[in-house]
Amino acid sequence: MFMARKQRQALVGAAVVAAVAIAGCSSSKGTSSPKASDTGTASSAATQASSPASPSVDNTPVTLTIGLFGTFGFKEAGLYDEYMKLHPNVTIKEDDVEQSADYWTALQTKLAAGSGVDDIQGIEIGFVADVVANHADQFVDFNKALGADAANVKSSFYDWKWQMASTSDGKTLGLGTDAGPEAMCYRPDLFKAAGLPSDRDTLAQDWSTWDGFIKLGQQYMSSPTKPKGSTFLDNPASIFSAAVYQGKEAYDTPDGKPDYKNSDGVKTAWSFASQAAADGISAGLAQFGPDWNKAFANGAFAAISCPAWMLGYITGQAGDAYKGKWDVAPLPGGAANWGGSWLGVPTASKHQAAAVALAEWLTAPAQQVKMFTSQAHFPSSKTAAEDPAVASATSDYFNGAPIGKIFGDSASKLQMTPIGPFDTQIQQAITNALGTIVTNKVKPDAAWNAAVAAADQAIGG
Repeated sequence: MFMARKQRQALVGAAVVAAVAIAGCSSSKGTSSPKASDTGTASSAATQASSPASPSVDNTPVTLTIGLFGTFGFKEAGLYDEYMKLHPNVTIKEDDVEQSADYWTALQTKLAAGSGVDDIQGIEIGFVADVVANHADQFVDFNKALGADAANVKSSFYDWKWQMASTSDGKTLGLGTDAGPEAMCYRPDLFKAAGLPSDRDTLAQDWSTWDGFIKLGQQYMSSPTKPKGSTFLDNPASIFSAAVYQGKEAYDTPDGKPDYKNSDGVKTAWSFASQAAADGISAGLAQFGPDWNKAFANGAFAAISCPAWMLGYITGQAGDAYKGKWDVAPLPGGAANWGGSWLGVPTASKHQAAAVALAEWLTAPAQQVKMFTSQAHFPSSKTAAEDPAVASATSDYFNGAPIGKIFGDSASKLQMTPIGPFDTQIQQAITNALGTIVTNKVKPDAAWNAAVAAADQAIGG
């Protein structure tokens, strides 16, 4: 759902690059970690607190395989080694596939065959609705598997994150890893050149609504002093993919049935995004394409909606020369989420108890704090997000922006909208149509009709 939704293949690539530094202070490998203004974060509560009690398992030697896609960062953060040191009888092996689409296709085949699955399987946000709707009997229910500790584990997560991997009859099929709360990234230098306010607090007020954001975009485009060849926004999808999750519904009814034509979220998001496209405030660059990637450094656009992991993506594309030239402000219209995954344990695993214990430990608050400070993955655990190491984090690369607070505020305000297995296809059809308004000068009504035709074909409607 939330994900606003990924350009699905792209999010995996973005997840890989999310390990790129978001706080500046690049290392010799070009990576760095968020920094906290609180100098005492090393002794933070979440880091010091013991992990939730794991289900009892014996000390029999066991090898656990973890099936993942892209780069989750557990290995890179040293968590596997730490767990194996704590549990000498456990050996962890990662079974990684680069592309999420390839991973999901292979996993579906294995689930259908009832064999070949790993002990733990990563579940990406684009697939979680399918798992909940069609594979609930093939994954362990953590509410039962965690026993008496289930309530404590549940309370550590954001409610919306827990709910997204839960069935209507109370089964929870995955424990959240990261999340993608959204903000707005922008170039203060380009804003200043166009005569617009550039400090994040003023912008937060001026674009508290999407109407205000579009108004600023119109002012930017009409400015005689704006940088030549620069547009305000990267793509109208930046607006749509965030605003669609700010309604009561996005693409589906509460029971997960596609109903995007009657969705308040889709209607509102289309209205704002198509206006931005028709008004010419967007560059119309295909997100995650080569021209879009280059634009982070060449000034082709001044603003882009960005989930937490996008900071690493921007840093990697723009490079050290642009440290301090980007900033972060709250998202117009309220909170939204783009990205995030879960860990599930297939019932076909021969080591269920040991796999549940490992999945619980990897997603516990203390480990999520480490994943943020080491790999720049924003927590799906509210307990971890409230830890000083996260909540007080700032980014040197993004002009000292209080990224922990901005993204934490977004995550805490998120409300779950219904999700379904075809959200990605529907969103892709709509964002593609929005692009034609910019690149082919298609009228918004005609573009909407094309979006409907493509979405209905994709979902068999």
